[in-house]
Amino acid sequence: WQRRLFKNDYYYFPKHLLHQKLPAFNSWFYGLLMLCLLVFVVFLAFSDSTLSWSETFSLQRQYQRFFNQSIQVNTPAYLIPPKHRAFLNTMKEKTTPTPEGLQYHEAYPHNYRYVMDNPEVCKVNSPFLVLMVPVAPSNVAARDAIRATWGKDRVVQGETVLTLFVLGLDKRHDVEKLQQENQQHNDLIQSSFLDTYVNLTIKTMVIMDWLATRCPAAAYAMKVDSDMFLNVDNLVIMLKKPGIPQKNYLTGMLMWNRPVIRSKDSKWYVPEELYPNPQYPTYTLGMGYVFSNDLPTKFVEVSKSIKPFNIEDAYIGMCIKKLGLSPTSPPDPSQFKAYNSKYDRCEFSKIITYILSSSEQLKNYWADYKKPGPHC
Repeated sequence: WQRRLFKNDYYYFPKHLLHQKLPAFNSWFYGLLMLCLLVFVVFLAFSDSTLSWSETFSLQRQYQRFFNQSIQVNTPAYLIPPKHRAFLNTMKEKTTPTPEGLQYHEAYPHNYRYVMDNPEVCKVNSPFLVLMVPVAPSNVAARDAIRATWGKDRVVQGETVLTLFVLGLDKRHDVEKLQQENQQHNDLIQSSFLDTYVNLTIKTMVIMDWLATRCPAAAYAMKVDSDMFLNVDNLVIMLKKPGIPQKNYLTGMLMWNRPVIRSKDSKWYVPEELYPNPQYPTYTLGMGYVFSNDLPTKFVEVSKSIKPFNIEDAYIGMCIKKLGLSPTSPPDPSQFKAYNSKYDRCEFSKIITYILSSSEQLKNYWADYKKPGPHC
């Protein structure tokens, strides 16, 4: 929205307002200064992918402080185009609270506001399964690919399945385009945290909060990454098998005895002050894990006492351990797979997850997978 501020035409000064000298000028100058600081701070947050978890939270605090101040500045109305002024007023109501207003810690989801929401989708559809896809606001290609492939069908194996996309804030993507996309598809959920890699734990807890508060009647949910091939038919078949728990159930590709990475050069670096133990508890790999929908409420509640760190799937492992529970191995562990070396139609008919390299790869694989005829 900062870019649109400079693209729009400003109103001209009426002659009688030229006599309002210093007070109006000072107010205008202060507002412009705050906006410049905002752009600078957010630019740093997005441009430096090596920032630590704590450093990024610090940037997020600065972003919110300057954002709130820039809104509160008494800038003369005739200096702000109407469209931009309306957006500022909306964001003032929905933006993250100041650091002094944080509850528990930065990853607690109630510290954030839903900027875009579709709370009615679960009331209308009463889903058996909700697929929650964390994705960057700018990654329209991934969303469109999923909508055209495994997220397309609303009824799978006789059960209602919903696919929703969860986003944070990103200055690089146009707000109006997101609103238009949501009006067309009704599948975007956007919260007021900064959408960065190290904030994936925040995004995951926002997912849990949304399921707990907007979709409590769903039987199961899945957090699934946007770069996945997901065989929803096999997933629903698995969940309908006799003996699959309807409560306290978390499954996927299980990770046991995984060491905490202390190398600062690693993408998965976690400092000891955030997580002092040398190993993570057993957790499900974040590419895609499935859970009974009673767990999101419990995760949000127990997270109040768990210090956040930037490995979101291991953080969920901490939450379920704190609840006195543990992840369950799926009926057929071979169905949850990470990377594959090449596409095989027969193989893809048997699995539930595979990590892919691009949206184009997903569309190509899906087109072949859906061709008539036997898979094997």
